[in-house]
Amino acid sequence: MSSLDPAGPQARSIEGLWDVFWWVSIAVWSAVVVVHVIAIVRARRQRRRWGEADPTHTHPAQTRRLLAAVIGASAITVITLAGLLVTTFVTGNALAALDEDPDPLTIKVTAHQWWWQLDYAPGSPDAAAPTANEMHIPVGRTVRLLLTSADVIHSFWVPSLHGKRDVIPTRTNVLLLRADQAGVYRGPCAEFCGLQHANMTITVVAEPPDVFARWLATQRADAPARLAEPALHGREVFLATACAGCHTIRGTHAGGRLGPDLTHVAGRATLAAGAIPNTRGHLGGWILDPQAIKPGCQMPPVRLAGDDQRALLAYLEALR
Repeated sequence: MSSLDPAGPQARSIEGLWDVFWWVSIAVWSAVVVVHVIAIVRARRQRRRWGEADPTHTHPAQTRRLLAAVIGASAITVITLAGLLVTTFVTGNALAALDEDPDPLTIKVTAHQWWWQLDYAPGSPDAAAPTANEMHIPVGRTVRLLLTSADVIHSFWVPSLHGKRDVIPTRTNVLLLRADQAGVYRGPCAEFCGLQHANMTITVVAEPPDVFARWLATQRADAPARLAEPALHGREVFLATACAGCHTIRGTHAGGRLGPDLTHVAGRATLAAGAIPNTRGHLGGWILDPQAIKPGCQMPPVRLAGDDQRALLAYLEALR
């Protein structure tokens, strides 16, 4: 997770701009240090030559050289700043170059305190594939993100793929990105958004187009209807508790919108927007006492008898 480890064209453009500013800054700093040392050495020599009676005394030739140095330094400064300005404009144009793709993959990204809602093919109910916190994209294809917020201002940032883009309530910002190599890229929310700001992570999984197509087909399907015990009993537990009021599991009557869609929750690598790994132990702890893991989150604790708890975990683990 670094802007200096780019995996897409925009991230490489940003890295190139960073390199330019880095080396120009080093050159300017070095020049300032060298000039400062030279000035100190010359001042000491003049003091020894003319004595302490008039340390500000300068000869006309020295005055002319000083004036020429000031003019030269000013010219170099103007040229350097103009060069950085041009480089910044060129980088900005490169970041928008993906606008030319005629068939981008569109994903609506809605930020919540403190998780990311992802809707593939927004506006097309038949092709909908809602998920949360883990974004899968095909390698080599432009992805068009429609960014909005359900509560406060957030900021979407996956450093290896693109720069930051604010996510603002009542407004939709567009971000185009492309991954040129397969991998898993993580990014934090880059705008302070409340108590659990640090535990609001987006994970982008870039994979070959055929692998992505299979994943997307799975996400579009409903939850499995045929279940064996104890998962069958676990579904009854889920639907009978507050879980169904906050979460959606397609294929059941659970249609809550306050929390993430759980239709294929077992296929995700993490829980709670990257706060914990998606294992049985962490999942059980998250259900029993989410405030101990992510204080301030809106999920209430769900207290269950031992058999019901185990059955619920078996059901959630079957949702792949």
